[in-house]
Amino acid sequence: MKNNTSTGRWTASLTMAAMVATMGLVSAPASAAPTVEAAPAALTNLAHLDFLLDTVSPADTAEHTTYELAGSPDLTVPWTYADARPGGTFERVGGGPFDPATGDYGQGAYNADDITRAAVVYLRHWVQTGSVESRDKAYELLRSVAYFQTVSGPNAGNVVLWMQSDGDFNPSPLPVELPDPSDSGSSYWLARTLWALGEGYAAFRDVDPEFSAFLQQRLQLGVEALDRQVLQDYGTYDIADGVSVPAWLINDGADISAEAVLGLAAYTTAAPDDPAPKAALSKLADGIAQLGSGDTRTWPYGAILPYTQSRSLWHAYASQMPAALAKASVALGSSELLPPAVADSAQFVPVLLTGGGPDNAWLPTPVDKTQIAYGVDSRLQSLLDVADAAQKPGLKELAGITAAWYFGANKSGTAVYDPTTGVTYDGVQADGSVNRNSGAESTIHGLLSMIALDANPDVAARALAATSITLTDGLTVVEAEDATTTTGAVVTPDAAYTGESQYSAGEYLELAKGESATIPLPGAGARSVEPVVDQPADAQATSLWRTGRLPIGVLRHSVGEQGITAVPGALLPQPLLVPALSARTDVTVTGLKGTVDLDALIVRPLLSRLTLGGESASTELVNSAALVPLRASVGAAGQDATVRSYDRTGTLVEERTISGASKVTVRAGGFVVVTR
Repeated sequence: MKNNTSTGRWTASLTMAAMVATMGLVSAPASAAPTVEAAPAALTNLAHLDFLLDTVSPADTAEHTTYELAGSPDLTVPWTYADARPGGTFERVGGGPFDPATGDYGQGAYNADDITRAAVVYLRHWVQTGSVESRDKAYELLRSVAYFQTVSGPNAGNVVLWMQSDGDFNPSPLPVELPDPSDSGSSYWLARTLWALGEGYAAFRDVDPEFSAFLQQRLQLGVEALDRQVLQDYGTYDIADGVSVPAWLINDGADISAEAVLGLAAYTTAAPDDPAPKAALSKLADGIAQLGSGDTRTWPYGAILPYTQSRSLWHAYASQMPAALAKASVALGSSELLPPAVADSAQFVPVLLTGGGPDNAWLPTPVDKTQIAYGVDSRLQSLLDVADAAQKPGLKELAGITAAWYFGANKSGTAVYDPTTGVTYDGVQADGSVNRNSGAESTIHGLLSMIALDANPDVAARALAATSITLTDGLTVVEAEDATTTTGAVVTPDAAYTGESQYSAGEYLELAKGESATIPLPGAGARSVEPVVDQPADAQATSLWRTGRLPIGVLRHSVGEQGITAVPGALLPQPLLVPALSARTDVTVTGLKGTVDLDALIVRPLLSRLTLGGESASTELVNSAALVPLRASVGAAGQDATVRSYDRTGTLVEERTISGASKVTVRAGGFVVVTR
């Protein structure tokens, strides 16, 4: 799946299925995630990614060449997609319509995004296992990575995205990518090139100094492009609907920038005295850290937002911002980068998991509930890296729950990764159906997850032990236009997507002064209610909210100057001061001033839950949206379990063994994990 500017910051995607055995585990020592008596067998299987690889012999030109191309003209590249065929087989295909007369695709057969990330797979597998075969494939793929980089002219350091099967570049594909031509500016593919080159240099530095010196020179060339196109704006800020945002991120993206940071951090750790890459790492990490947003009560609940041009967007794919900050904090020796990474991991992730998992896009409600390996892997890598950098082993418990997605803990109820073949399916749709294609991106990120799980056998064992979702009780959305009674009017805009956010059902409820609506609430316990309102710039609209006769909040709906966003105003949730109590089945809103354009309500139980089950194990997650500690019932009759309670920073505050159902204190904004 390509997540490029031309198709918006989010895309509905592909999908998955397979099978894997479960394993049991035993209780863990204090202050640690669960451990196991015997580590599971290795999960990483490179066979399907090997199948995707092909060779091509492009021309050696002034703008595009690579290491020892004259003597070794064949370059290794993965096909972009693998479409499912009968009998469990796959056909390798390119992107876009195929022209049989020319043999070309509308986009191309191979692309820089997948070549760079495939290189990272083989690099990490080689470093972790010592596999000579993976080392050799990493070497060949890094030669291909370098060929896609433009080495001369005004675009030197940038990267072409698409190549046809005959080795010709397609710098201006259809649909149009931005930048166009694809090497005319900074991009996802430049960031991912830096990721591969940085990890490649670190891995080959002591093994092949000549090749690593070549990788170093190419990384420095990419940093020069960043410096002149992006980082020259370091320290300046833009306005996004009244909020100051950093103006020096790659294409205004913390998501894009994070993937560059992964490579720059690896490089800086290996070459700490090289000033330009180190400075680039520091500047990009600083900008990413500044996009940490919200708190346990306020959307997006501590998540690091991916894009400076929208205050209303979060997506799971390419959400390695916490991992990038964790890696940068270690490489730079800067603990100041960790708090937003910890907040994303310890506060937002429990909301995400209890709400159904890593959805493709929240805008700001979960409008694209497709889930893909890219999103799951981004969350998993971040949890593991932040756990290590911040010394928060409890985050590995959340990592085990996240990784269970691959093995059946998803809407389809089936595994999406098969360790016997190395196939990762392309995703799970919102309705639970599975896309059984297995293209490069899904395969790559599935394997990156498996490599990480093989390095963390305790996390792998928990992911394999409880793989069926038995209970989900978390964030839900109620459409305002589903009000049981209203004196307002339902409005259908010309388009649901505004350019920076999206009306969740393509409609909203308009309330003028004095008009009201009564909207039903799901669930039975105490709930946090967050109206999602289209807030104009510098407006005066206000609304009164009640449950029965009890006022629970007065909201003012307004944001500041539009600045760099696509449209004036912002579609944003606003938390009500008082939660809706257990006895209430609805809320009533009345317009007090101006016009209130109400899209939906985000409703969260004060104690959200997710329970995963297996043949001989279970995992229960309880997350708090409250401002005070609350008591929660956990465990099950006749079963012994281990309870660990964490505060909102992921710090362990209580651990004990229970027998049967029990009560536990959930810290304000914290979470509890119960395992057996």
